[in-house]
Amino acid sequence: MDKNETAGPRRGGPSARKAQGRCPICDAPSKHRFRPFCSRRCHDVDLGRWLRGAYRIESEEAAEEAGRGEATPEGDAAARNGGD
Repeated sequence: MDKNETAGPRRGGPSARKAQGRCPICDAPSKHRFRPFCSRRCHDVDLGRWLRGAYRIESEEAAEEAGRGEATPEGDAAARNGGD
């Protein structure tokens, strides 16, 4: 093996490295201190989005309940209004 070669699988090509080095909020180059963000501001914007519930990961149970109209605000409103 040549000294420039590495053992094991290659991880991420040029596009993967580029994607990892960009702020997910404003797409500016990320700074090590705030990684993966570029600044404290973008970090706080992201935190605010999480706290407001803008980012959600729906579970399979929640998807099933929503399909039956049981545990959703829309389903509760429809039940109160006679299914309208």
